Amino acid sequence: MQSLLRWGIENSANDDSTGGVAPLTQRTDLDPGIIDAILGRPDSELMKEALAKAQDVSLDEDVRMTALDDLEMLVENIDNANDLEKLGMWEPLQGLLASPSDDVKTQALWVIGTAVQNNPAAQKAYIALGPIPAVLSYLSPPARASKQLRSKAVYALSGLLKHNAAAIAPFEAAGGWEALRGALSDSDISVRRKTAFLLNSLLVPSAAAAVAPAADADAGATVHPNSHASMVADPASADTAPATLRALRAHGLLTALVRELTTPTPCGADGDEGENCDADLAEKLTRLLHTYVSAHCGTFDGPEKDSLRTFLDARRAAQGEGELGLGADELQALESAIV
Repeated sequence: MQSLLRWGIENSANDDSTGGVAPLTQRTDLDPGIIDAILGRPDSELMKEALAKAQDVSLDEDVRMTALDDLEMLVENIDNANDLEKLGMWEPLQGLLASPSDDVKTQALWVIGTAVQNNPAAQKAYIALGPIPAVLSYLSPPARASKQLRSKAVYALSGLLKHNAAAIAPFEAAGGWEALRGALSDSDISVRRKTAFLLNSLLVPSAAAAVAPAADADAGATVHPNSHASMVADPASADTAPATLRALRAHGLLTALVRELTTPTPCGADGDEGENCDADLAEKLTRLLHTYVSAHCGTFDGPEKDSLRTFLDARRAAQGEGELGLGADELQALESAIV
């Protein structure tokens, strides 16, 4: 639409003497800057300009950060996010993760996470670069990444993995489940919260996959090309629950979840904060365990049951019911699994 308006202004006739039709000629008396001010520049130009500034190491870091902030806001629009592939911007954006600056890497991960969130087309384009090992590297203890960088790494993983079953295999091959297990005891509580939320999101069965047999009955249904066409054509492609359920036991995640709820690792840079589980984190962990029980008939071993019973009894005695974000029926379902 902006291009059409621009063309109309630039090619409007300048003949009001006779009412006749003037020859269609390109006007040269209009200042492009004025047109830009009226109509705004195309988002594609703004995106390319922002990325160019972010890559320019000769600029002050504040300028580069502002450019990435601008780019993140632009890719909140799903059409702009899909244009990252058309404009050849995914590879240079991924290249920013090799920057020596934690701040630049953090901001680049923010852009990536926003662009791929709930966007199968962008997820497919990004995963083609094989980016998972680089993102996971910021969660590894030897990396000594800033807490902001670790937090945004989980954010980017969340956007890439949710509703994206195809990404689970390369994620697992790169040691992703082990990285998330470690993140559950991260020194920064926000990293733990985001990790618990991500795991619960991956464990929730996909509603699209659940109704897939009915959809398959109409084999002639048209799938229109759009960002979510792959999910419509193959609902199972959005279901990450089966792989996540297997990983809970195979990679020691379930034991870590129970431990961090019942006897949490102290948080803080020096490990001197949080003798008890953070209230928000406790709710997220409890919700995750409820999903495991209610959606998958999950079971616990003896020590896990003992730990959970002790925790819930102490919690109830201290604060009463309703403090863990579960309704009475939900809490009862969880308790029935630990008798």
